[in-house]
Amino acid sequence: MTTTDVCTTQEAAQILGISVTSVQQLVEAGVIEAWKTKGGHRRIPLAAVQAYKSTPGSSQEPQERPVISKTTSILVVEDNKLQREIYAKKIASWNLPAVATFCENGYQALIEIASNKPDIVLADIIMDGIDGYEVISTILSYPALADINIAILSSLSAEELEERGGIPDGVVFFRKPVNYDELSGYLRACCAQKARLARS
Repeated sequence: MTTTDVCTTQEAAQILGISVTSVQQLVEAGVIEAWKTKGGHRRIPLAAVQAYKSTPGSSQEPQERPVISKTTSILVVEDNKLQREIYAKKIASWNLPAVATFCENGYQALIEIASNKPDIVLADIIMDGIDGYEVISTILSYPALADINIAILSSLSAEELEERGGIPDGVVFFRKPVNYDELSGYLRACCAQKARLARS
């Protein structure tokens, strides 16, 4: 692979039309392939950037989409009723090959995860009782749940999250108000990843 076949996170962000932070989070979550140089700089294959950019979207005709053996399951953990309704409308409008389930607290979420292991978990952090951090920590503590894609959706800043223990490795962070274009791209990438695994 030559230097013309790779790009930096900043170049990847320009190609994808998203922030550098978002690219870094997608890389950390394993959605976009990358590696680090000896100097600690990320390098991303252009092919991986283009593959993410060309992830099948709602503009395609339904019959042109790849056949997916299993629908991707999304679990949204959010205690605010209005916010849950917004997420439900947004996710439905993106025509994802996915079904979303909603929980209003961490206790419900843990029961749902134990009963019907989701492919993706979108979790708020500040909730009464069992908060989002406890839900995420529980998922990360079980090897059988290691393939769940996890994203934090919170009004807390990265600094405030750091005070609570930081963002766990492999977990993506979307700060509220959420950039729905970026969230849509993340969910599409997760759905595409499941489709690839189903076909392999």
